[in-house]
Amino acid sequence: MKAVVVSDSHGLSGELSAIVERHRHEADLFIHCGDSELSAQAAELAPFVVVRGNCDVEAAFPNERTEEAEGLRFLITHGHLYGVKTSLLRLYYRAKETSAHVVCFGHSHLAGAEQIEGVLFINPGSIALPRGRKERTYAVLTIGGGRVHVQFYEVNGQPVSGMERTFSI
Repeated sequence: MKAVVVSDSHGLSGELSAIVERHRHEADLFIHCGDSELSAQAAELAPFVVVRGNCDVEAAFPNERTEEAEGLRFLITHGHLYGVKTSLLRLYYRAKETSAHVVCFGHSHLAGAEQIEGVLFINPGSIALPRGRKERTYAVLTIGGGRVHVQFYEVNGQPVSGMERTFSI
């Protein structure tokens, strides 16, 4: 099972369409962690499970969602309501409240993956305005056999060197 995770696209639509087209034959789940700044009716968002970010004005997007895939529960949120720019502690507590195995979030525009006491946190970075590195990034999770393999990609589809990790879950 594969999940494609993007965040903080800030009005970009062509890039979202290109990512979907690139992965549509292999991905089972497309996740957008907020700040799309697009209408809930935007065709580019149709393949995605979408949450509301602090820059999204559409009330149609929920603040968070949970999704089940491959026996794992995903908690999807933007992160601004949990103070993710300073700590993942509040988001970790929310993950525990929802029995989430994987948390997908954005807001900080900082790409990364880390596991805290059995909960995997994925921030795909930003495909519009990256911070901490020059590449505009998104993540692809390959799930199976009790493992989650995380690979970050540049918006053009090239893997980001040194940003690949596998986690037991």
